[in-house]
Amino acid sequence: MTDSKKPHFGQTFQFSAAPAIQGRPHFGFRAGYATAPRMDSVPGPLPDDAQACNTQGNNFLLAHRPEDAIRAYDHAIALSPDYVDPHFNRGNALLRLLRHEDALASFERAIALSPRLALAHYNRAAVLQGLNRMQEAAEGYRAVLEIEPQHAQARFNGGCIFLAQKQFEEAVECMDLVIAHAPQMPEAHNNKGIALLKLGKLRDAITCFSQALALRPQYAEAYTNRGNARIQLGHYPEALEDLGRAIQLQPHGAESRHLLGKLLSLTNRHEEAVQQLQWAHRQSPGLPALYGDLMGAKAACCSWQGMDHDVQQALHAVAEHGHAVEPFTLLGLADAPLRHKEAACTFVKEMLPASSALGSCMPREPGGKIRVGYFSADFRNHAVAYLIAELFEVHDRGRFEWFAFSVGPDAQDEMRQRVAAAFDHFIDVRERSDIDIARLSRELGIDIAVDLTGFTRHNRFGCFSFRCAPVQVSYLGYPGTTGADYMDYVIADKFVIPPPAQAHFTEKVVYLPHSYQVNDSQRKVSGRAFTRGEAGLPPDGFVFCCFNNNYKIMPSTFDGWMRILLAVEGSVLWLLEDNPAAARNLRREAQARGISAERLVFAPRMPMDEHLARHRLADLFLDTLPYNAHTTASDALWAGLPLLTCMGESFASRVAASLLCAVGLPELVTHTQAEFEARAIDLARDGVQLRGIRDRLHEQAPRSPLFDARRFARHIEAAYATMYERSCQGLPPDVIEVE
Repeated sequence: MTDSKKPHFGQTFQFSAAPAIQGRPHFGFRAGYATAPRMDSVPGPLPDDAQACNTQGNNFLLAHRPEDAIRAYDHAIALSPDYVDPHFNRGNALLRLLRHEDALASFERAIALSPRLALAHYNRAAVLQGLNRMQEAAEGYRAVLEIEPQHAQARFNGGCIFLAQKQFEEAVECMDLVIAHAPQMPEAHNNKGIALLKLGKLRDAITCFSQALALRPQYAEAYTNRGNARIQLGHYPEALEDLGRAIQLQPHGAESRHLLGKLLSLTNRHEEAVQQLQWAHRQSPGLPALYGDLMGAKAACCSWQGMDHDVQQALHAVAEHGHAVEPFTLLGLADAPLRHKEAACTFVKEMLPASSALGSCMPREPGGKIRVGYFSADFRNHAVAYLIAELFEVHDRGRFEWFAFSVGPDAQDEMRQRVAAAFDHFIDVRERSDIDIARLSRELGIDIAVDLTGFTRHNRFGCFSFRCAPVQVSYLGYPGTTGADYMDYVIADKFVIPPPAQAHFTEKVVYLPHSYQVNDSQRKVSGRAFTRGEAGLPPDGFVFCCFNNNYKIMPSTFDGWMRILLAVEGSVLWLLEDNPAAARNLRREAQARGISAERLVFAPRMPMDEHLARHRLADLFLDTLPYNAHTTASDALWAGLPLLTCMGESFASRVAASLLCAVGLPELVTHTQAEFEARAIDLARDGVQLRGIRDRLHEQAPRSPLFDARRFARHIEAAYATMYERSCQGLPPDVIEVE
């Protein structure tokens, strides 16, 4: 019989934002328990009565002498092998000594002697959970619930296993049952919120975290989790308040500091972000993606101290299959396509593995229009929309039916309205969970699902893990492999992915005949004639420029730029003013390389048509490596500004070369840093040559393949048709070349 007065030495339900899913064993005693007496330091002889010996063992355990307790329980078992209590209590003593496998054997013996002993089933399951033997642990908790259906802790721990195994809908159901039996348990509300957060049900998750906080106002983990959900919703002031409260309650909480750093980066407060991320890294260097987020924040404000060492460390961690760097961040840090693939594969395996929750996704019966769905977070004033808007408008409506699934902010701006009007169906799904988005896509009969976001901001890449369509395609927004075996194709050209580089992609490559990048030939360039004085540029001298985001400026790129400025007397470098910290740091770095800070001029952001117009003040656009100008390269070429690039090995480092060749200026593609610098200096000194290139660009650009959206539409539609036909025939994805 279980003693109702026995003490409970188990821990309470404490789970963090990323719950450390550990079982919580009951350290209860079985029978013969009395108040612990004063114990001699040297134990005397043990009683010859099994029950008395079990009691002696309990007293030893209460006195924190687990070795003596085990000796007593062993003696009790020797006296009465079928006496269940010392077997159970012996398991608890072994747990105190961290002898988990031996403890398991004791609990299993207790279960063999008393199959309906729920405590033994529970402790066995909890130990298995702590050993990461999740399937066996889940079976153990089910056994507990068969005996005691109201056992909230067993049901709770079972729900935690669902969380650990990324079975988030099952976790929600389980936590709902816990809450039904124990509504005052804040941890159940918190963990339900975590599952909903993973499912993309952000508002429901916030409700759960708020309920947890109503029950426990000092619950730091719930503040951290609610802050995370609010970040994802774009509710930055509220998220900042939540994370500040979490840090106030748990000053050493690395997860809340990590999230705060990410939030500060999102709000362009990069220097503050670096401080928070450095603090988190000192506390918990193994947090997933923390190291990469720290490097990303440092890159955004051009804080390069130790950057080369950090990049090498990150590449080593990625090679060891560690989740040290988010895939998108790594693209800008290193020209290493193999590591890009490894980082993406690791990320997807850990965070977004394929799910069979909706079953297989079979092709529809052939006939009727091919239904193509574009999924994007960027149907708004955003670089992706600036490039692709005209394609949506000129797509073939006779053979295809076009759907847009908007997963990003509901920004009712000019581009959002233009894009929405271009589709047969425009569906805002940002409030839906990943699985619900996939379910809706299937219900609508989408044949080809095209992701335009990848791992960039506001993405909902997880919906593809459930299969939105029989064919799934990565295009435009993410210049690299997704590493996901459920993405069938990536759309490219032979510049960005030459045939030998297919090995660095998990998707099959679709080759378009010119550039993979679509462009909008309807983009307006303001008629405003800027003066050098208005732009802060000197009245004379050669103007090099680069309007790429500051995070793309790596130390090696900047070194080359400064050598170019040294060689071209009176020249200046005109850069985008992304954030004040970057401008300050870049000026300091220039001075350290012998260049006056005044030779760096920073351009504030302005409306797109005026930004394009001010390109006319520059003489030559200097590209970055390893992450090239992409949309910014098209901006320059459309505005009539020649661009010089150095082509690397990765997709992200070869985009500008693709664009230059498509516009008919292959001579502006270089292959080494030395060639890049020499070519820039030569062009700056040879005005006739540069004017000739500018004139050719002015003549060729409007009629080039790069800016012919209708021609591009026919090519990508041919690719879609081939994908669809292969799918209907039951053929696997394969390389496709569009002529």
